[in-house]
Amino acid sequence: MVTMSAEESRSLTDGWLAWDLDEWTRHVLRRQFDPETGSPYWLKRRTELDFDPLSLTGYDDLAAFGHFDLAVLRDLDPADLVPTAVPRPLGGRVRETGGTTGKPGRVFYTGKMTAARTAWRFHGLLAAGFRPGATWLHAGPTGPHIVGEEADFLAHLAGSTVYTIDLDARWIKHLIRGGRLLEMEEYVDHVVEQITDILDTCSVDYLHSTPATVQALINRRPDLVARLSGVYLGGTQLTPDAYRRFAEAMPGGVIGTIYGNTLGCANGLPSPDGGATLPYVPNYPQLTMTVVDKTDPGRVVDYGEVGQVRLTVLHEDLFLPHILERDQAIRFRTSEEWPCDGVANVQPLQVSSERPEGLY
Repeated sequence: MVTMSAEESRSLTDGWLAWDLDEWTRHVLRRQFDPETGSPYWLKRRTELDFDPLSLTGYDDLAAFGHFDLAVLRDLDPADLVPTAVPRPLGGRVRETGGTTGKPGRVFYTGKMTAARTAWRFHGLLAAGFRPGATWLHAGPTGPHIVGEEADFLAHLAGSTVYTIDLDARWIKHLIRGGRLLEMEEYVDHVVEQITDILDTCSVDYLHSTPATVQALINRRPDLVARLSGVYLGGTQLTPDAYRRFAEAMPGGVIGTIYGNTLGCANGLPSPDGGATLPYVPNYPQLTMTVVDKTDPGRVVDYGEVGQVRLTVLHEDLFLPHILERDQAIRFRTSEEWPCDGVANVQPLQVSSERPEGLY
């Protein structure tokens, strides 16, 4: 766990926001494709490409790579995506994707990547209005999921006391795929019982969990939700209707949001219209989110138009260009504070027994 003060976090995020995206793209490509210290995977791919990645002049030129296939992450040694400029043997955690669309993919998180995620999360937490030093209940996945670091993040960076409850997202999805909905409801009850036990017996300010979990808690114990000072939501989609229900269940409470996955995340922005539009801004420049035409992913849709989310990972130590996500969103025009587009009203492209939402 990276530790930093609010001032250090703000200094980092301000520095990143000052980068020109074309310049940052060239910086990342030079690191990834350096003949001596680049990443083994991309140096091997370079021999198969019909262009020189080091000749690309900016972000838009990344289209030359096509769309990165996440299936690559299922079998590849995660270390092969990390530039050899990072000393070997690697010391750190391998993180896994959720596995909603198949076997999980794996990426290695270097110290720089962890620091970036930590700084951006801290920035989002403070911007949403959560106060440091409060008491939290974190109910979410642990294990190989990067969200499992949230409890430590809250404890160390926000100076908070944190209660924790594990949530096995993969088991929930397994039950849904198998049509075992009664067992799924039993698991939901199991999770909510643990939450209510803590909220009944301990003084908790904020709950960090998923929209589906919070809704299940409202259905069973609305009195406990009403006592909270705020909820911080991630994981499954947050709809405007759910946002309204949460606001009604917790009058005056803070509602913070985050959207993303193991590969990158975006912090929620204030809704411009009382919750009808729920926007997010990606953790720039390490991550960009572009909304593209569902039938023609080479076309970026207009502002206000719905399309498929395209993710580009531009960490110094992890480069994954133009990933077509399983989500759709509205292309959102951010304020001058942000040098990139945002996305709003994110929801799955398709929900079925093969790609369930579940609790997470």
